[in-house]
Amino acid sequence: MSSSAPPAVRVLLVEDDDLMRRSFTVALERYGYAVKAAPDGLTGLELFRDESFDLLILDVLLPGLDGIGLCRRVRETSLVPVLMMSARGDGLDVVAGLEAGADDYVVKPVDTYVLVARIRSLLRRATYAPHPAPGSATQEGRTLVFGDLTIDTAGMEVTLDGSPVALTPTELKLLLEFAARPGVVLERHTLLRDVWEYGWDGDSRVVDLCVQRLRRKLGRDRIETVRGFGYKLRP
Repeated sequence: MSSSAPPAVRVLLVEDDDLMRRSFTVALERYGYAVKAAPDGLTGLELFRDESFDLLILDVLLPGLDGIGLCRRVRETSLVPVLMMSARGDGLDVVAGLEAGADDYVVKPVDTYVLVARIRSLLRRATYAPHPAPGSATQEGRTLVFGDLTIDTAGMEVTLDGSPVALTPTELKLLLEFAARPGVVLERHTLLRDVWEYGWDGDSRVVDLCVQRLRRKLGRDRIETVRGFGYKLRP
């Protein structure tokens, strides 16, 4: 099989089930990813601190340090894309993982092509090149200004009242979608399609929780909820 990913793309997989860890590793390596695997959260944290990775795949239920706790530790120092794996897709694990800073999740058992599709989507977000449309924001080159919020779309930097704001690739892409159409209500299924690249009706919780994280970083009144429809950025 020809490689579908450049060798430079390094993935840290943390999965305690030996069979799943081996099968995921082999499958991802066939797609060209360089995979380093860990059987528990503490080993995964040690690898993360010692080496550089482009993406993390974390199982929720891990011995020692679970995937949610590991994600929180990662987010203390890094904005690297994080994909959570959960055996309970409709449980609290998904919400807890997303609240901890994960960008997306998949439910086990998961087909390899689905896992690779989610990885590719996350990596595209990490290298997203926006093309914001004219709106009510002041545009200076490729800089958008919304009061004390400034978005440099060329440098991919966000500042609030002059101070830099650290956003994950998913949070940044979501903000850019809002900033491209300030004052326009964006429905959840539209955001799932444009940000998470779901080609079908996905789980709207990923949108809601990512909006909550943006509000914590930018201010609760920055993004308005339009009940029954979606969200909009206050211009």
